Amino acid sequence: MDTKIIHHFLRQIAANNNREWFLAHKQQYLESKTEFEAGIAEAIARIATFDEEISHLQVKDCTYRFYRDIRFSPDKSPYKRHFGAYICAKGKKALRGGYYIHVEPGNSLLATGSYWLPTHILTSCRNEIMSNIDEWRKIVENKEFVEYFGQAGDGVWEKTDKGFGLASLKNAPSGFPRDYEHLNYLRLKDYCCWCQVPDHFFESKNWLEQMEKIFKTAKPMMDFMNAVIDDYE
Repeated sequence: MDTKIIHHFLRQIAANNNREWFLAHKQQYLESKTEFEAGIAEAIARIATFDEEISHLQVKDCTYRFYRDIRFSPDKSPYKRHFGAYICAKGKKALRGGYYIHVEPGNSLLATGSYWLPTHILTSCRNEIMSNIDEWRKIVENKEFVEYFGQAGDGVWEKTDKGFGLASLKNAPSGFPRDYEHLNYLRLKDYCCWCQVPDHFFESKNWLEQMEKIFKTAKPMMDFMNAVIDDYE
């Protein structure tokens, strides 16, 4: 994946986010899109070596439109400022957790897990944690996981270089004990972890190996939650 080409285009579209500029430079967009999709094809093949459930996926199953949905957004710029791909066995719109690759100058990252889960599924996930707290803690409190993603609820999306949980409740969720020893895990409103990577990450000869290490570290947490989520899909 030649991120120099991608970053050059993304910096330009960030400064000229309008239809006229985009149409005049559409060839740059297509070149960047081709580079990104080539990298995602490599990523899918590598992830499939340790997660066979995603082996059937093609690039088109994982990538998103570059055009923004501006209907309900105060930001009316028509185009995104990044390229993203969600590699999930049940598709981009599934509740099931998957692997996310985000390329954006100064804000590239890798993420794993689930977000925007409905309340009833979150409740089941929280009950599963309480019922298997020792297993859960071994997964999310081991040294490698904490080094990559930090502690539950400590990170802030787009503001910190790593995190576990995009958002948290201020108090215990309804129906759960307020004095529970490991309440920080129950207060999470999602079970997603992420870490930023430097702009040159995808230029490295061993970026696939580094990506694999990060995703494999997060996979047991995702699998724990997917075992619950799959009952609802």
